[in-house]
Amino acid sequence: MNLLFIGAGKMASAIVSGILNENLFPHDNIWACDINPEAREEFSRRTTLSCAKSAESLAGKADVLLLAIKPQGLEQLLASLPPRKPEALVLSICAGLSIARLRQGFATGRIVRVMPNTPLMVGMGASCYALGSESDESAAALTEKIFATLGKTWRVSEELLDAVTAISGSGPAYMFEFIEALRLAGIKLGLPDELALQLAVQTMRGSVEMLQQGLGTPEELRQAVTSPGGTTAAALKVMQEADFRGLVERLTQAACTRSKELGA
Repeated sequence: MNLLFIGAGKMASAIVSGILNENLFPHDNIWACDINPEAREEFSRRTTLSCAKSAESLAGKADVLLLAIKPQGLEQLLASLPPRKPEALVLSICAGLSIARLRQGFATGRIVRVMPNTPLMVGMGASCYALGSESDESAAALTEKIFATLGKTWRVSEELLDAVTAISGSGPAYMFEFIEALRLAGIKLGLPDELALQLAVQTMRGSVEMLQQGLGTPEELRQAVTSPGGTTAAALKVMQEADFRGLVERLTQAACTRSKELGA
């Protein structure tokens, strides 16, 4: 089976690295192309595989086309892409590009739409996928095989992928922003910069691990660390007055809406 990565940016590099680390496919069966010379150079540095400038000589021999381009680049790609194998599977990680739009562009229903997130770069990804009308269980199994090496995967109906984008796809940015806010707050309280950052990172990491180990629900664990009249209670009161949960709802709604707009 030949896999062609169209787009060789950070996400593609991470996926290929996972495939190579797990020896899922022979190195000679994994190809990549990207019009950006810096992306090609960085991909080759990270994966040790060569990266072509275009898919012209590769697309006709690929069994799987894995799209890792920006959604805005789809039309340009379709205009330049040579004929493919009729049975080739199109596996897309392009945010917002619907299966219907991909089917129209590639003239096939053998499509899998995947919404991964950037933690797959460290083997901790969260990836959800939906099958096109002509994608069977073998396509699902291949998707699971690839993305399960990089974290956890879930199969969902396509209408949920915009919400998935808002929660896990864009979610790492929310986590990074919260950590940065904690770092800056720590500095204002007198902590050294590096210590403030490390405390924020380790606190988030430890809190996630408590959830992973099933020590309680988020609500139960929040209550366990909140003593009446204590420091945590004072801080949480500020969050409640600022409508923190409402803010999270609004920002995820904005991300979900934008995902739908990209797919329109």
